[in-house]
Parts: sequence; C-alpha cells; structure tokens
Amino acid sequence: MKSRKRILLVDDDTMIHQLLRVVLEPQGHEIDSAYDGIDGWRRVETTPYDLVVTDVRMPGLDGLELLRRIRQGHPEVKVMVMTGDSTPGRVLTAIQEQAYTYFSKPFAPTAVADVIAEALRAPSWQDDIKVISARADWITLLVRCKVEVAERLLQFLRELKMDVVEEQRENIATAFHELLLNAIEHGGRSDPQQQVRVSYLRTSRAILYHIQDPGEGFSIEQLPHAALSNASGDPLQHLARREEAGQRPGGFGILLARQLVDELIYNEKGNEVLLIKYLDPPTAGDEKGGAKT
Repeated sequence: MKSRKRILLVDDDTMIHQLLRVVLEPQGHEIDSAYDGIDGWRRVETTPYDLVVTDVRMPGLDGLELLRRIRQGHPEVKVMVMTGDSTPGRVLTAIQEQAYTYFSKPFAPTAVADVIAEALRAPSWQDDIKVISARADWITLLVRCKVEVAERLLQFLRELKMDVVEEQRENIATAFHELLLNAIEHGGRSDPQQQVRVSYLRTSRAILYHIQDPGEGFSIEQLPHAALSNASGDPLQHLARREEAGQRPGGFGILLARQLVDELIYNEKGNEVLLIKYLDPPTAGDEKGGAKT
C-alpha cells in the first residue's frame, strides 16, 4: 500500500490548483493549497509537508524567496518550482537553492504528476547536485552517480532554453543525457558516493558540454558492449554482450550522440568527453556592426 504524502500547492492561479488536484488526488495524497507566497510560508512553518510545488511570480512573496526560506528553515522538504516566465537566472537560482526540479508553464498535468511521484519516492537528495559555477554562460556542477539525478539535471538544463530552435535543443539534450548516463553507470558505477563533473558553456557560436567521470576511462575502439563497435552488418550485436554481462539494454549512447552534435571529443584516458554544437551565425541585424566573417 502506497504511503500517503502531504503536498502543498502555492500559486495565485486557481486553474493550476484545479489541474494538479485532478491528477494528484487519485494517487491518495493529501493536497493543501495556498494562493500567495506568504500564506505558503505560513503553512510550511506549521505543517510537515513532503513536497511543496510553487509558482515563481506571486504577490507578497515570490516562489524563489519561498524556496530560500524553506531551504533554510525546513531543508528536508522537497520543492518544485514552476513558472510561466522562465529565465536562465531563475533556473540557476533554483539549482543553487536546491529545488528538486523546475518546469515551465504551460505544462502537461500528467507529466508533472509523474515528476511529483518521482520526487516523493526519492530518498536522500539534498546534495545530489552541487553548484561550482552558476553563470548563465558557464555552469559547472558536481552530480552524484545516481540515474535519477541525471533526469533531474536534464530538466534543469532544458529549461535554460539556450535560444535555439526546439529540434536543436532536444538533440543537444538527448546527446548530453546519453553520455551523462554513461558517465554515471560506467565511470561512476552508479555509486552515489562518486560524482560526475558537468559543465555547460555557451558562446556566441556554440554550445558545449563537458563531462568528467571518476572512472579509470576506456578506449573508444574497444567497447564490445556498445553499438559503436558493432559489425556493419549486425547493428544489434552488442546487445548479446550486454546481456551476458548483466547490463541493461542500451549501448547506443555514443553512436547516437555523434549523430546529434557536431563534434564529440574524448580525452586520452577516456573519462572526459566534450560535446560541441555549432550555432548558426547571427544575421547583420542581430549583431552590432553586422555579421562577422
């Protein structure tokens, strides 16, 4: 039998409360509502909540300040941040203040309900993502080697938007996610005591991700468990190797990432990888003084 959890929804939009209640109440959770940040904080001060889901822009006390107060006074409470006006600064603040996750409106209620269910199941989580650098054009994080943390981090990075078309953004996100999972599962052996170092850099011409895992590295020419090493006539050959080794189905990460970004570079040891996606140069009207040549 599922344990009953207590969730607080904080938003000045009554429709958001109605949408989330429709998908959360059938799961048997107890749902409380607050319609501004001040009332939300009062409720957190007097009631033990398992999760707070808060909007950002609200009268009296905005959601990011509510997040800060909860983190300082009730660090055990998970907080999910949502907003209809997302900016890189807000995403970075949410990461720094240890929000569990962050998502933009409008959203699919069922998808958010799935994320909430995952958040409620998560045990120790507060230090899963540690911020080293939090500039909008240079983010560096230490990430614990837990698969569920990769999903959380991917959601944060998706919310940065990157000012590129959606297809490009999803391609970059997919490539990054695949290689982060490789770093966690193979480099860090899914050991929560180990950490992967992740950096996101944005220049005027490119988006770069750098991933460094704590493992001994590998030779990219010798990966029998990866699709990259399959014979040209047998694209699924590696799956038998993975099954023999007790590994989950998969092994397409490097091959897929190579197709989705412009450059994929490993260091000599094999425990660091750089993903590069070049951006279309700005037009003359987008850059002062005209486009560079």
